[in-house]
Amino acid sequence: MSKTPDDLPKLIQHYIDGAYTDSADGRTFPNADPASNVPYCAVASGGPADVDAAVAAAHRAFTDGPWPRMSPRERGRILQRIADGIEASEDRLAELESFDTGLPITQARGQARRAAENFRYFADVINALHEDAFRSAAQIGYVVRKPIGVAGLITPWNTPFMLESWKLAPALASGCTVVLKPAEFTPLSASLWPRIMEEAGLPQGVFNLVHGIGEEAGAALVEHPDVPLLSFTGETTTGQLIMRAAATGLKGLSMELGGKSPCVVFADADLDAAVDGALFGVYSLNGERCTAGSRIIVEASVYDEFVARFAERAARVRVGLPQDPATEIGALVHPEHYERVLGFVASGREEGARLVAGGERPAHLPEGNYLAATAFADVDPSMRIWREEIFGPVVALTPFEDEADAIRLANDTRYGLAGYIWTSDLKRGHRVAQAIEAGMVWLNSHNVRDLRTPFGGVKASGLGQEGGVHSIDFYTDRQIVSVALGDTHVPRFGARR
Repeated sequence: MSKTPDDLPKLIQHYIDGAYTDSADGRTFPNADPASNVPYCAVASGGPADVDAAVAAAHRAFTDGPWPRMSPRERGRILQRIADGIEASEDRLAELESFDTGLPITQARGQARRAAENFRYFADVINALHEDAFRSAAQIGYVVRKPIGVAGLITPWNTPFMLESWKLAPALASGCTVVLKPAEFTPLSASLWPRIMEEAGLPQGVFNLVHGIGEEAGAALVEHPDVPLLSFTGETTTGQLIMRAAATGLKGLSMELGGKSPCVVFADADLDAAVDGALFGVYSLNGERCTAGSRIIVEASVYDEFVARFAERAARVRVGLPQDPATEIGALVHPEHYERVLGFVASGREEGARLVAGGERPAHLPEGNYLAATAFADVDPSMRIWREEIFGPVVALTPFEDEADAIRLANDTRYGLAGYIWTSDLKRGHRVAQAIEAGMVWLNSHNVRDLRTPFGGVKASGLGQEGGVHSIDFYTDRQIVSVALGDTHVPRFGARR
């Protein structure tokens, strides 16, 4: 039985213009933990009226409040205090995040630390950011960055608090005000933001939080005329709907969408390291990660050995209660998603892939959304488990013959978020990395990302890039001001009779 944290809220409310509020129409929806699927609280279900109130508060804070007019140093100090607040809440945050998402508690703690680091990083970035000047004999032009306005932030249910910080930190650092719409499956950790923001001294109305169903609260935020830019992380089909809805208002969009990332293992790779990296890359965070290396492509001469070693390790991956420090895979986030993942497992069996590990609920976990670490070998690229994003602890393995075949298989997907290559031949590693159609590629490494680097995908994996100064570029407009240094010759239209 999963242990319930102490002092859980009975109702999770919106936070609008510095105050906790119910939905305008009083509606709520139930929220359950994925280890038991027993509802433990109600959540305010936002609609257009709630979004309108939140956007109005954010708009007032932007046009009339001090936040956009503060110096980068002043904003940075508040961001540092937000990071302090996150770190002070680390144990509580990890407990709530693990309980609400099903993530193993050890991995939830890592997400809390990363969230604090996001705020510290952007506090430094915004203060150190330079602007450009251009001088000629006739004039000098200088560039200023101006925050765009109210940013609509729509975040997913996997590692929710960390991914919220990923958007909040650069938006606030840039001087924007925000309306955050968290995922409806995992609203609990987001309820910590208001207290952290208030204690850090963030001015009233700069941060607003509206819970609700994506088709209602999310859609109202996307369509609101006073929200000029939207940052969304989630599923590709939803991203396409947002793009269509945002087109009328010509809104700025940053969208990190789905992935079906290849992990390419050459025969000369350090197989111990490659097995470790491939296992972690698909089974960490319950496999619910956009950058998961969910298609493992192995050179034919070592394919059988790799599959045997991978399957043996996968069978020993510990699936257990999220709060158990020994757990490596916890409970999948929601019964609806759990059934979807089980559907892919059934599809793999039906289409003839060879199941070498997992494929069913562990016997010691009769309740909750649990699935053993699952691996299919000999997967044909025509199969659903190869082509579609599963977003769970399920991986497809297939062999390749040579470098060209590896690249062909790696790119045989509509997605293009990440890629992983394992080889001792660095010349080949660079060639293959640059040939893979993905926004990010790791060579002889699992997903370890420097916050200064751009994050984003190509093809169906997204639009735009965030991370480092790329995030500041999204939340600001750059304006050029040109100043004459002397008399400027202007052709005198209309001077002749």
